[in-house]
Amino acid sequence: MKSPWVLLLLTLALAEAFSSQRGLILNLENGELCLNSLQCKNGCCHRGSGLSLARCADKAAEFQECSRWHLTGIYYRCPCENGLSCEADRTIIGTVTNTDYGICEDPARKLKVEEKH
Repeated sequence: MKSPWVLLLLTLALAEAFSSQRGLILNLENGELCLNSLQCKNGCCHRGSGLSLARCADKAAEFQECSRWHLTGIYYRCPCENGLSCEADRTIIGTVTNTDYGICEDPARKLKVEEKH
């Protein structure tokens, strides 16, 4: 039981040691292969389909399709840029299949619209 945790800690320690070097394990550029969003400089490890390889990509901008945070760190739609929220319905099936998509919205703009009504 301890060996996976030891291996994970060793991997993270090596990643930190090489983090100043571009694209070895962390700080990957857009288009480079990834296993988790933590590796990507822009914070999204994106997969186009279930059969494609995951690659680093930009986070979703306002009014683009998005996914909420997912445990695996690999997305079919990237999470929103900082300051935006992904308005998506969370369902058990959508969470398991990573298909609970939404649209990126600016919470401040949404508040202004609600105040007018």
